[in-house]
Amino acid sequence: MEEKQKIDMALFRYSVIHDFVSGIKLDHGEKERLLKEKCNRKWLIPHSDKTSVSRGTIQRWIKLYQKTGNNLESLYPRTRKDLGKHRALDEETCLGLIRLREEMPDVSVPFIIEAIKKRDVIPPNTYLALSTVYRFFHQHNLMRKHTKVKDRRKFEAEMPNDIWQSDVMHGPKLIVGDKKRKTYLIAFIDDHSRLIPYGQFYTSENVLSFMHAFEQALLRRGLPRKLYVDNGSAYRSRQLMHTAACLGIALIRAKPYSPEGKGKIERVFKTIRSQFIPGFTGKSLEDINQAFERWLTDEYHARKHSSTGQSPISRFIDNIECIRSTPQNLRDHFRKVARRRVNKDRSVILDRILYEAPVKLIGKQVELLYHEDERESVEVRYKNKSYGMLVQIDIHVNCRVKRDKNNNIAISSKNIAPESGQIWGVS
Repeated sequence: MEEKQKIDMALFRYSVIHDFVSGIKLDHGEKERLLKEKCNRKWLIPHSDKTSVSRGTIQRWIKLYQKTGNNLESLYPRTRKDLGKHRALDEETCLGLIRLREEMPDVSVPFIIEAIKKRDVIPPNTYLALSTVYRFFHQHNLMRKHTKVKDRRKFEAEMPNDIWQSDVMHGPKLIVGDKKRKTYLIAFIDDHSRLIPYGQFYTSENVLSFMHAFEQALLRRGLPRKLYVDNGSAYRSRQLMHTAACLGIALIRAKPYSPEGKGKIERVFKTIRSQFIPGFTGKSLEDINQAFERWLTDEYHARKHSSTGQSPISRFIDNIECIRSTPQNLRDHFRKVARRRVNKDRSVILDRILYEAPVKLIGKQVELLYHEDERESVEVRYKNKSYGMLVQIDIHVNCRVKRDKNNNIAISSKNIAPESGQIWGVS
């Protein structure tokens, strides 16, 4: 321990005992009260993780200080005379442990302890603590760690849109409406060209935000063959898996706790933090998204990339003929899918809204495809066949529905009793 650390410790110890050694005479009751108070208190002890001091320790410090004629150095922490030696292990036991470990480098520590006892290297009935032997082996570098080295290789996609990587970066707090809220940048990067197909700041990193960003990326840059993401909840959503499968995009997830595979998107985020965020002077979500779009176009995409030797936009369009274009009905692929059973009265409930399905689907488990912001357009499918769009039920109109002898629907101007078919007059 350095001299400065010793002084810090001595000064702390004196601050604990000064009430007892300052020359003021205390009666027995007062001493006991002070001792109890100091033992119960939480202390900030220099160069230590401990926060309390015991009664015996305080009394020992008082005795040391008074015995040396109030010499502060008496409160210095004492250096162990056996520093570096194992108090629980004698020399013969230490040598025996080393020999056994060299003979059996791959066996467990409990096996070593049993072996050393059987060979009578240590006196009979000698207790060897497991933790003591572990500590001894660690200090002598005798714990053979067989860590499996992972085969990681630098890679790059051969063509644009072969692989996209996506991730989320935490952004600054900005004004949204009348409040300041945290923002999240959801972005994609093309592995081959390092082009950013799309990136936008959102107030959430949930499925809805990610799917919006994904749709915009596809509209701007075409369809990737693979999408490489991590294991976040948005990437494990049924909606993303359904959309990717319908568009022929392979969804690949990184192994948990292995961020190395997403190195390219992480490197872009580092660039954004160091080159874009410091220069941003706006205050709102709209401000940052407009500024980010300009930065991507004017700076990032136009600047030569250090790894490829080309600007991202130039490298992307060099092989533009290989890029798969997005289908005209792309938005349909981003619909949510819900499974419902059609009731006997042809009704289907979706988020508390009542719809009417075709008669032939009564009792069938069907799929409902819809956009959250367009509940009036819900498509119904059964066994991968579309049965058109559902119609929201107007229960007042249904009260006037009747059928002729050929089962054709007619709308009556009078109400019909649901059970008997009796017509009620309308006054």
